[in-house]
Amino acid sequence: MASSTKVLDPAFQGVGQRVGTEIWRIENFQPVLLPKSEYGKFYMGDSYIVLQTSSGKGGSYLYDIHFWIGKDTTQDESGTAAIKTVELDAALGGRAVQHRELQGHESDKFLSYFKPCIIPLEGGVASGFKTPEEEKFETRLYVCKGKRNVRLKQVPFARSSLNHDDVFILDTENKIYQFNGANSNIQERAKALEVIQYFKEKYHVGTCDVAIVDDGKLQAESDSGEFWVLFGGFAPIGKKIPSEDDVILEKTPGKLYSITDGELKMVEGDLSKSMLENNKCYILDCGAEVFIWVGRVTQVEERKAASQAAEEFIASQNRPKSMRITRVIQGYETHSFKSNFESWPLGTAASGAEEGGRGKVAALLKQQGIGLKGIAKGTTPVNEDVPPLLESGGKTEVWRINGSAKTPVPKEEIGKFYSGDCYIVLYTYHSGDKKEDYFLCCWMGIDSIQDDQMMATRLANTMSNSLKGRPVQGRIFEGKEPPQFIALFQPLVVLKGGLSSGYKKNLEEKGLNDETYTADGVALIRVSGTSVHNNKAVQVDAVAASLSSDDCFLLQSGSSMFNWHGNQSTFEQQQLVAKVAEFLKPGVTLKHAKEGTESSAFWSAVGGKQSYTSKKVTQETVRDPHLYIFSFNNGKFEVSEVYNFSQDDLLTEDMLILDTHAEVFVWVGHCVDSKEKQKAFEFGQVYIEMATKLEGLSPDLPLYKVTEGNEPCFFTTYFSWESSKATAHENSFVKKMFSLFGAHSSENQDKSNSSNQGGATQRASALAALNSAFNPSSSSKAAAPKPFGTSRGSQRAAAVAALSNVLTAEQKKRSPEASPARGSRSPPTEESSARLKSENANSEVDSQEGSPVKETEEGILSISESNGEESELKQEIEQETEQEEVQQDENGSKTYSYDQLNTKSTNPVKGIDFKRREAYLSDEEFQTVLGMTKEAFYQLPKWKQDMRKKKVALF
Repeated sequence: MASSTKVLDPAFQGVGQRVGTEIWRIENFQPVLLPKSEYGKFYMGDSYIVLQTSSGKGGSYLYDIHFWIGKDTTQDESGTAAIKTVELDAALGGRAVQHRELQGHESDKFLSYFKPCIIPLEGGVASGFKTPEEEKFETRLYVCKGKRNVRLKQVPFARSSLNHDDVFILDTENKIYQFNGANSNIQERAKALEVIQYFKEKYHVGTCDVAIVDDGKLQAESDSGEFWVLFGGFAPIGKKIPSEDDVILEKTPGKLYSITDGELKMVEGDLSKSMLENNKCYILDCGAEVFIWVGRVTQVEERKAASQAAEEFIASQNRPKSMRITRVIQGYETHSFKSNFESWPLGTAASGAEEGGRGKVAALLKQQGIGLKGIAKGTTPVNEDVPPLLESGGKTEVWRINGSAKTPVPKEEIGKFYSGDCYIVLYTYHSGDKKEDYFLCCWMGIDSIQDDQMMATRLANTMSNSLKGRPVQGRIFEGKEPPQFIALFQPLVVLKGGLSSGYKKNLEEKGLNDETYTADGVALIRVSGTSVHNNKAVQVDAVAASLSSDDCFLLQSGSSMFNWHGNQSTFEQQQLVAKVAEFLKPGVTLKHAKEGTESSAFWSAVGGKQSYTSKKVTQETVRDPHLYIFSFNNGKFEVSEVYNFSQDDLLTEDMLILDTHAEVFVWVGHCVDSKEKQKAFEFGQVYIEMATKLEGLSPDLPLYKVTEGNEPCFFTTYFSWESSKATAHENSFVKKMFSLFGAHSSENQDKSNSSNQGGATQRASALAALNSAFNPSSSSKAAAPKPFGTSRGSQRAAAVAALSNVLTAEQKKRSPEASPARGSRSPPTEESSARLKSENANSEVDSQEGSPVKETEEGILSISESNGEESELKQEIEQETEQEEVQQDENGSKTYSYDQLNTKSTNPVKGIDFKRREAYLSDEEFQTVLGMTKEAFYQLPKWKQDMRKKKVALF
C-alpha cells in the first residue's frame, strides 16, 4: 500500500462527465488533451489515450479507456501511456474497461469512434520524427479492410502491392481510384467508398474525380486505363502474400488462470462465475483474446502485477504481440467476457447503475494511495421515452387459434384476449406516401398450450408469405405487450380462461376447473396505465388482496358492476375503467366505490375485507439498444457487437439483432439467402435464451422479424434514419454508389467506370437531377436521388456541376482538339482512339433517337447544341444557385418561433434543414419546448433526440 496519496494528473481533472470521446497524446511523457479537430489522426511515432464515455442503464455512465500504441513509438512513451491509463481509471472510480490497441490491430470498438476510419500518419511529436508537410500532396496507396469498421493501411505505391483479394484506394492529386480485387468482399468495397468520400471532402475540398476500377476489366480509354498508366502500364498482378495482418486467431474455449504473486495457476473445471473471487485477479485465455479480470477489493499492486503477467503469458505462448488484451473490473464485465461462461447469474456484483459498489471501489483506491478527484456521478434512474407508435387510422383484424384453423374475432370483440388462447393480429396502415404497411403478430396467452402457439406461428408465416414477406412479424407474450401493440386496442382487456378446444381439453386432462370469464360470473379486473400506449385491463383473482391503491378496478358480480377507484389512481385510469365496463357489458350501470367507502355488497363479492397494498409501484422500462451480428462456431451461437451503430451498419447481405432490452428485433437484409430468412425467429429465440443467461434478459420479451425496406417507426427510431437508404434491391456496394454518386453509378457499375457514361444517358441523368433540385415538388419519374448532403443549396450546386461536366465533356468530344481525360499520364493508343470514335458516334445516334437534349422540364430551358446557349444556361443557373445559397446561409443563422417550425404549422418556414427544426429555436423557446438546454439535448443519443422531437412535432 502506498504511503502517500498520489496527485491526479491535471489533464484528467473533471473527465468523464459527459457522453462522448476525449483523447490525450503523450508528449514529453505527459498526457496532453487533443483538440477535436485532431480526432482521427494518429501519428505512428506517438502513443495516445482515448476515453469513451457512454450512457449506462439507469442513467449512469460507462467508461472504456483505450491506449493506442503507434508502431514507431518508443517503449518509454508506450509505458507512460499504460501508467497514465491506470491514473485515468482511478479518476473514474476504478471501474473502466481498459483496452490495449496496437496500430493495425485495433479493436472494432475503438475503430467505431472514428468514422469512417482512422488514418495513421508518418511521424510524431514526442518521438523525434518529423511531421509531414501536409501542403505537399503525395500520391498514396492504401489497402482497405473491414465490413463495418475500416482498417486502413498505407502500402507501397507499386503494382506488387495489389492483389485479387483486397480493396485498394489510390489517392492522387486530381483523382481518387478504388481498385476492387476480383475476389474482394462486396461489403468491403462499400466501406471503401465511404473512405473515398471522406478523402474527397477532407483532402480535396470536394472537387476531385472518383473512379471505380474492377480487377480483370481492362478498358484502355477509361478510368481503368488511367489507373494502370500510373503503375507504368497494365501487367498481371500476383497472388496475395500472407502477412501478420491476415492472421485471424481462432476463438477457443476459455481457460481460467488465477494470479498469485505474479504466478499463474490454472483453475480446473467448467467456467463458472462462482470461480471468480473478489480479492483476486484472473487471466481468461480465449485464444483470440486475453482478458484480465480484477476483483473489486484487490490491491493496486496486484492489478499492476496482473497486467504484467498477461504480457508474459502471451510471450510464453508464442502468441502474436498484437494480440488483444482487455481488462475488466468485477461488476462491469463486457458481453464478450461473459459469453465465455455458460451462464452469468445476477448477484451482488455492481451493475452499471449501482453507485454503492462504485463508491466502495473509489474508497478502496483512495485508501491504496490513488487520489480521486472529479469522479463523475451517475444520475438517478428515470423512465425512458416511449418509441413512436404506428400510424393511427389503420385496419385491425384479429383471429383466434382453434385447432388447425384461425377463427375471425368479431369487430365488437376485438381487444378482448383470453389467457388460455393464442391470437393473430394484423394491422394494415399507411405511413407517409408509402404503399400499405403491415404489422403482423402472434399474441400468446400465458396459459395457452404449445400446439396452439405453434399453429399461430405457422399460420402467421403463411399470411406473411402471402403478403410477399413485407409485414413486420412479431411474437408477443401476455404481460409483455409493447406500446405499439397496446395502442391498437382501446381498450385492451386480458381475461382468464380460454375458448380454444385445445385449451379446454388440456384442462380436462389435468382435472382442473374452467375459470374462463363469463359475462354473468364474478370477476375482478385491474385497470392500469395512464396513456394510449400502456393502458390495459387484466383480470386478477377476485379477492380483496388483489386490490391496489394506485389502480382502478372493475368488480363484476352477476348483474352488478362496481367501479372501484384507488386513492392514488389517476384521472385517466378512472376514465378507462368506465370504458372497459362498457366494452365488456354494453349499457351496464356502474356502482361507484372509492377506496375507503366500499359497501358490504362489494366486500362480500370479493370474499370479505382483507388487507392489500397501498404502496405506489413504479415500473420502469429501461431501453438500452445494442446491435449484434451473429454466427455459429462449432455449433455454438456467438454474437459480436456493432459499436456506435448507424443505419449504414444494416448491410443487405446480413441478418442482425437489435436488442433494446425491452424488445428484440431480427433485421433481415434483402440479399440474405431465402432459407436463412425463414430461420429469423429461430435465431432470435436462440439469442434471447443466451441473453437471458448472460445479461438477465426476460425470456418473454417481444421478438420481431423486420425485413429490409419495411422497417417500422418503432425500429427506425433507434437510428438516424434516411428512407432513401432503405431501398432493398441492390447489394451493399451498389447501394453505396447510388447513395454517394447518384443513380447513373449504380446503373453502370458493371462497366468499371463510374464517371464516363454514354452522352445521352449522362445528360438525361444530369437534367433530371437539375430539375429535381430546382423543382422539389416535381413528381417526374426521371428525377435522380438527392446528392450527398442535405441542403437545397448544395443539391442545386451539385446538379449544376453535374450538368456542367456533361456539357464540357460533349464539347470536347465534338472538338477535334479534345484533350485526354484529366489524370491521364500518356497519350491514347491507336486502339483506344478507335474505341473513342466509335463511342462518340453511338452517343450522337442515341442523342438523336432519345432526344433527351430537347426535353423541357418545368422551370428549366431546353438545352440546345449551341455552345453559346449552353454557356448562357450555365451562367443563369449558377447565378440563381449562388443567390439561393446566400439566402439559405442567412436563414440558417436566424431563429424562428415554434409555431413556424413545428410540422403542423399553418405558416411554415421555407429553406431550412427540416431534419434539424429544433436548431432554429431561440435558446429560451428551446428550453420551454424541449425542457432542456441545447447543450444537454445534443448530448443525448440520436434516437432519444428524435423521440423528444416527435413528441413536440419537430420531427
